[in-house]
Amino acid sequence: MVSFFRRKKPEDTATGDAGSRRFSVEELAAAFPDARPAAQEVDPVAAVAEARKVQDAIAEAPLADAPAATDAPLAAPPAPAPAPGSFAPAQPLAEVVVPGPSPDTLPGNAAAVPEAPAAVPPPAAPIPTPAPSPAVVQAPEVSAPASAPLPPADPPAPSLKPTTTIEIPSGDFATTDKPAAPAGKLGWRERLRGSAFARSFGGLFSRNPRLDDDLLDEIETALITADVGMPATTALVEDLRKRMKAREFADAAALLAALRAELIALLKPVAVPLAIDRDAKPFVILTVGVNGVGKTTTIGKLAKRFKDDGFSLMLAAGDTFRAAAVAQLQSWGERNGVAVVAQGQNADAASVAFDALQAGKARGTQVLIADTAGRLHTQTGLMNELGKIRRVLGKIDATAPHEVLMVIDGTTGQNALSQLRQFHAAVGVTGLVVTKLDGTAKGGVVFALAREFGIPIRYAGIGERPEDLRVFDAEAFVDALLPGRLGVSGEE
Repeated sequence: MVSFFRRKKPEDTATGDAGSRRFSVEELAAAFPDARPAAQEVDPVAAVAEARKVQDAIAEAPLADAPAATDAPLAAPPAPAPAPGSFAPAQPLAEVVVPGPSPDTLPGNAAAVPEAPAAVPPPAAPIPTPAPSPAVVQAPEVSAPASAPLPPADPPAPSLKPTTTIEIPSGDFATTDKPAAPAGKLGWRERLRGSAFARSFGGLFSRNPRLDDDLLDEIETALITADVGMPATTALVEDLRKRMKAREFADAAALLAALRAELIALLKPVAVPLAIDRDAKPFVILTVGVNGVGKTTTIGKLAKRFKDDGFSLMLAAGDTFRAAAVAQLQSWGERNGVAVVAQGQNADAASVAFDALQAGKARGTQVLIADTAGRLHTQTGLMNELGKIRRVLGKIDATAPHEVLMVIDGTTGQNALSQLRQFHAAVGVTGLVVTKLDGTAKGGVVFALAREFGIPIRYAGIGERPEDLRVFDAEAFVDALLPGRLGVSGEE
């Protein structure tokens, strides 16, 4: 390391160059008498300038050998240069020009060296202090904007409301859903448009036929094909022929209107709804019919109808022969909240009806519907069993059963006449339920039953839902089978 304590060479003193001139302590003290006391009053800028001049002068002077032991601690004084506010660097500079290393001076210098760095921390402390303070001030300002962007997160929520308002115009879908929801409430025409009767007459009158005998022949063929039966068909066509010859019809449209009136007149007398006698507790309904006509299902639909009308109800599972018949009726009872009286498989149907009637009277039930096993009208032994059930019920209530309801399959055709004839002879049928009229059923058998027996048709099944068991309406039924006007099919 370079030492500032060097001995003067002879050539240096001989030159007398002002740039290489050495100053003693006394000379420096004389030149700067007020340097130490006024260290704090001197202008820092001027002091730094003077110090730099002295350093430049020392740097230009030749280096001299000096003890290495004293170099290490004295090499640090140039570091205090960053402290412009202190005049401490002036002291080491004065000591540099000492002619030789003096033991008395070195300790003093060593003590003086730390004093200069001691003055450095005070100015350095305030300098970093202002820098952190702005950062601390900005921290809360940054946190405030962080919370400010959160409110913009709320606008997406209102953006959902436009989507809901967009769905509001789609209320058209809601309005279309309302008619579509009660699919079970479809009209008679919609339910019966697939029947053979409706298709036959729809195709006949959609061609705007001429009013002549050929038209009457086609009407006769369509009626027979639709299972109206020969007696009823012959009577209808002959009456229309007489009126046509009497010139009562101006055109085919007038003939169509006359046919409609004749069919309604044929069904009007039998379109009698079932009336429940509230004084008979319970009002006993015995259901009968052949296999597979839908007796148990019809009982379940009737139970819902009576339950909705406010009647207290009970069911008797009298079909102890068919597998799962009891479970099926119990399922309907659970669905409608109706009690079901049942016994084991192959139990006596008459005893089941007897127990159910006793339970109904004890509970004050208003309506009791008893199911029976399906049987063919040609099975004499089974038909006699129905008579036994009727007699057993009569032992508890002489007026029971109050209604013997026979269920007839609308697709059976003319065979339904034979079934009704045998059942009516065995138990005295008082009402009819014609099922399965929707789909491919011909439907004309209803006119044949009405003309031959005159037994009231209580209900008509035109669908699978409970609501599709409708009270029989003669006008609605005929209007569904015939086209509304000429030139259109029966589906319109």
